[in-house]
Amino acid sequence: MKEGTERIRKAALVTGSTSGIGKAIARTLARMGFAIILSGRRDASKVQPFIAELERLSGSSSIYVQGDIAREDIREKMRNKVAIRFGALDVLVNNAGITTSGRKDILALTEEEMLTLLKVNLIAPFFLVSSLVPLLRNHQDPAYIINISSISAYTVSTNRADYCISKAGLSMMTQLFAARLAQENITVFELRPGIIRTHMTTPVKEKYDRLIEQGLLPIQRWGKPDDVGKAVAAIVQGYFPYSTGEVFDIDGGFHIRRL
Repeated sequence: MKEGTERIRKAALVTGSTSGIGKAIARTLARMGFAIILSGRRDASKVQPFIAELERLSGSSSIYVQGDIAREDIREKMRNKVAIRFGALDVLVNNAGITTSGRKDILALTEEEMLTLLKVNLIAPFFLVSSLVPLLRNHQDPAYIINISSISAYTVSTNRADYCISKAGLSMMTQLFAARLAQENITVFELRPGIIRTHMTTPVKEKYDRLIEQGLLPIQRWGKPDDVGKAVAAIVQGYFPYSTGEVFDIDGGFHIRRL
């Protein structure tokens, strides 16, 4: 911790936290007393009501970093704001992600489209972890990195090849950093949400309504963003002190092979 920097309270950075799953995770952590560093592309004025809500829940000020996480300067801005305001970071949740543009067939996917998605979904979280490790290990308590992956890490969608590849890569990234950072008192986990009701799944609502009704999931309902938030809460409360690199399926049982 920098000399002169006051360690006010525990701090959590949640990327892609102005909507959907990220917003639910930020709200959950604020209820637990974490000061929240939000990130997203939305104009800061549109995020102010949510910041005010988080501040009421946590009793601490929240920080918003606006910009594209794929940009190195935006990631550096995040790091600097955390360092200056808190001196250390307790939780990093890599949640920001985009989906395939137009859900194109794998044979129609362009190199530019694939690189755009990989920069946000995989390359950005990789280098964000690297840049934040000094802050995550900068105190005595354990720190946590939680990567929000997807059932698409192992489930083929040939009209979302770039998305599936990015999530599979995020799974391996989790294992790599888990092995490397355990000695730094940092544990790394992967959450794999399934069919979660968010703005991203709105275009396919009718399809998944039908599949769920037909028995796709053992737990026959859509997932909620709060379902993912509660899993994050369980991890950061220290309920898995002898675990790292673990994968948690938040998918209504989708991952179970059934005959």
